[in-house]
Parts: sequence; structure tokens; C-alpha cells
Amino acid sequence: MSTSKSNLSGAYKHLMTGVSYMIPFVVAGGLLIAIGFAARGIYAYDATLALDGSTMEATGWTTFWANIFAIGAKGGFGLMVPILAGYIAYSIADRPGLAPGMIGGILAGVTGSGFLGGIIAGFLAGYFTQWLNGAIKLPRNLAGLKPVLILPLISSLVVGLIMFYVVGVPVSAALNALTSFLTGMQAGSAAVLGLILGLMMAFDMGGPVNKAAYTFSVGLLSSEVTAPMAAVMAAGMTPPLGLALAAYLFKNRFTEDERESASSTAILGISFITEGAIPYAARDPFRVIPSIMVGSAVAGALSMAFGCQLHVPHGGIFVLPIPNAVDNLGMYIVALLVGTAVTAGMLYVLKKPVEETAAA
Repeated sequence: MSTSKSNLSGAYKHLMTGVSYMIPFVVAGGLLIAIGFAARGIYAYDATLALDGSTMEATGWTTFWANIFAIGAKGGFGLMVPILAGYIAYSIADRPGLAPGMIGGILAGVTGSGFLGGIIAGFLAGYFTQWLNGAIKLPRNLAGLKPVLILPLISSLVVGLIMFYVVGVPVSAALNALTSFLTGMQAGSAAVLGLILGLMMAFDMGGPVNKAAYTFSVGLLSSEVTAPMAAVMAAGMTPPLGLALAAYLFKNRFTEDERESASSTAILGISFITEGAIPYAARDPFRVIPSIMVGSAVAGALSMAFGCQLHVPHGGIFVLPIPNAVDNLGMYIVALLVGTAVTAGMLYVLKKPVEETAAA
């Protein structure tokens, strides 16, 4: 492998490390936000606003739900970018990179560079700390100071200044431009984006490509761009749901084990756990993977074309009844059902009956 390819794969590994540590914060924070919405509606974040938006005196009840919302929004979501940046740096430079990475992630929020700034801060902190660790030579009796004092201090200072004076303004402008572009997309171009995100969600069913699409959509939530998140969740639910439906309807295309697993696969599907499709894909990848990619592409494209929006980053079917969690809920359900049906239909067309496959 060439040096450039090795560096590229290494950088992707570091990014995925950050994403994997970030996701629990996103899921916990997003579901707490959804619970706050369910209890008090769109104004759950403010204990002094009534359901119609008028001002009222805060009560113990409204304050409680405002606090629940704050735990999710300011706690879980507030830590999202710092955790991402910190663990990218940790993956590169080990423990000395964690503090400068997280500090850089916090400053990404301060400078308005958001999710993109956090990724840059993570790589900057990691590679600078790694270089600094090799550049600084200390006597053995002082070596213990390097990982806990010298490296975090100098790296945090350098990364912080770069975030303020170099990264913040241009990345903030780029993020604002991306937000404006996505917000102003027409139905046709939005459908293309949804199609691409759908293909990515189904391609490796929870792997790096899937996580890249999910991470892109979660990052846009902080900029109040919520349509890609809806497309991604619909596209992520479709593979296991379509496989379960096909196993129920077209029994001769599936083994006994696959038919028995259909119910648990459906439960994983409604929970937005795309990994439920992996056992089926592993057994027959050249027929299953194209089938689920087509179904997910249809679900993602329809979700974006219908203008559906999802305000929380996870939860599957269980967030659909929550008031204000999904915009254009009826058409969102249509997109999900059509994507599931297309997946099942593709499986019927592409998969051979099990008896024929065994004979061949």
C-alpha cells in the first residue's frame, strides 16, 4: 500500500473512532429532546411558554420538562462536537491528544464552525500533539510531565489560537453556505440527495459508509437542517424491514433460519438498527445488497422529495407519534412503506428459490 493510501485509511479510521464515541451522546441527547417535545410540545425548552407560545409563569411541571430538554440539548448534543474532536485526536495521539481535541471541539462551537470545525480541530490536535511528542526530548526524571502537562498545554494553546484566527471564520462561512444550500433545495435536487444518502445507508448496513451518511445528517441537526436526518432514518429502517417482509411473503426464497429470524429482524428495523440486515446479506450478498440499496434509495429520495423533516437523530418508529418530532408525518410513513415494499419486491426478483440455489 502506498504512503498516501495508508494515510488516507488512517485518517478515516481516526474519524470513525470519533464518530463511534460520539453516537451514544447523540442518541441519548436526541431521545431526551424527543421526550421533552412529547411532554410539552415545541416549546418544551422554555418553562415560561405555554403550548400556544404565549408567556406564562413557570411551574414545577414545566420546569421539569424544560430541564429534561436541556439535559438532551445542552448536555448530550452540547457534547457531541467536543467528543467527536476529542476522540479523533485520541485515536491519533493517544491520551495527550484528548484535552486539546475536546477544547478545539468546544471552540468550534464558539467560533460558529460547528461540526466541520470540530472535525478539523480533532485532526489538528491529534497530529500536532503526535508531532510535538516526538519533537520534545526531556530527561528521564521529567518525562512524566510530558503526557499530563506539557503536551496538553502547548497543544491546547496552539489548536485554540488556530481555531480562533485561522479555522473559525472560513469554516463558519462554508457551514452557513451548506446550510443555505440544503435549506433552499427544490424537490428534484433534494430527492437526489436523499437517493445518495439512502444508497450509503444500505451499502454496508452500519459500517463506515453508513456511519458517514448518518454523521453528515446528525451534524446538520445543530444547524436546524432536518430533512437529511429524516431521509437517513427512513433509509436505515428499510433494509431489515424489507427483508423481514420478503421472508414472510416469499418463503421459498429464504432458509428456515432466515424465516425464523424475520420477526426479530423486523423489530430491529422499526428500531432503526440497520445491522439487522447483515445476516441475510452475508448469506447472499450479490442479491441482497443491491435489493436493499434500491429500497433505501427510494425511501430516502421520497422522504426528501416530500419535504419530510426529523428533529431527533434516532428512535425509529417509536419517535413517529411524538408531537413535532417529524414534519409531514403522513408522507414520511408513505416513504418508509414504499421503500420497504420496493426492497421486498427486489428480493423476490433477484433471489432464487432456496431449492434451486442448493441444487445449483
